[in-house]
Amino acid sequence: QVQLVVSGGGLVQAGDSLRLSCAVSGLTFRNYAMAWFRQAPGKEREFVAGISWGGGSTSYADSVKGRFTISRDNAKNTVYLQMNSLKPEDTAVYYCAANGVVMSGSNPDARAYDKWAQGTQVTVSS
Repeated sequence: QVQLVVSGGGLVQAGDSLRLSCAVSGLTFRNYAMAWFRQAPGKEREFVAGISWGGGSTSYADSVKGRFTISRDNAKNTVYLQMNSLKPEDTAVYYCAANGVVMSGSNPDARAYDKWAQGTQVTVSS
């Protein structure tokens, strides 16, 4: 059974940092591209960052580029999202997801992902 478990959300002030972790089990983690998405109240789910199965390729939404960093530790079956210089507009529920195809690249399309974690709330106060 595939499981993705997210941790690290919380309430912070603007300018602070947070690191989200997504621990994956039940699949050969190193073979799957991973991504982070988020959904703010009243808005559609949006791509935040993605990383290829080998970790050599990453991509980011323009809104987080230069502030967020996605990384993976294949030895720990975990993908991370380091979020720096947080802004109130980063407030959302954050999800990690695993791509549905092995050995694929980073992909901003949510339809490419078929394994999702429960979300974690990130709230940034001004």
